[in-house]
Amino acid sequence: MKFIIAKDYEEMSRLAADVIASVMNEKPDCVLGLATGTTPIGLYQDLVKDYEEGKLDFSQVTSYNLDEYRGLDPKHPQSYRYFMQDNLFDHVNINPENTHVPDGANPDAEAACAAYEQAINEAGGVDVQLLGLGHNGHIGFNEPCDVFPKETHLVKLTESTIQANSRLFDSIDEVPREAYTMGVGTIMHAKKILVVANGAGKAQIVHDAFFGEVTPQVPASVLQFHPDVTVIVDAEAGSLCK
Repeated sequence: MKFIIAKDYEEMSRLAADVIASVMNEKPDCVLGLATGTTPIGLYQDLVKDYEEGKLDFSQVTSYNLDEYRGLDPKHPQSYRYFMQDNLFDHVNINPENTHVPDGANPDAEAACAAYEQAINEAGGVDVQLLGLGHNGHIGFNEPCDVFPKETHLVKLTESTIQANSRLFDSIDEVPREAYTMGVGTIMHAKKILVVANGAGKAQIVHDAFFGEVTPQVPASVLQFHPDVTVIVDAEAGSLCK
């Protein structure tokens, strides 16, 4: 595992964008696993800037997002499909047909998750998977539990995750209680994994996830077993790590 402590959010974002850019330049038809949330916004801005400057070409890239709220239409402002369009897809030359987000509008959880898992497998798997890190150690929406979920599945969100995401909604009552998410097994099959985290509020979980016991109670801790993981945090998030 490569563990990098950047001086601030801007440097963290730039370093993370460079990891993704290097994969794209080495393999123009790569498969990107993408994440949402406030943490990766900066690196998406850097990727858009690189594209605008002619340094990156997304025309052959395929993407699969980690997760999506169950019950939200793709055009809902808080859906993850909307987030990706707003922060990346609408600003680069990626083929819309090559961008994939779990179908949160599909009420048939079993069918929606099975179709998504199959699509990832048929694409040859993910070349580089971007991950954020939840305050409770979740990756995607894989919450603390007794086992590491294997494949794309329906998950009931914990109260801490609902609270954390409520800042993006008008009220906490509007936050969906369920989501479709890649499983830990799906994530671990990615050839390369990139984790970003920032802020003092993530310091303890960063330490626990990457320097503590491997346990499904801290889902991100399983990444210690992956052969190619790069973790990039800002100084605040890395303050408890050496």
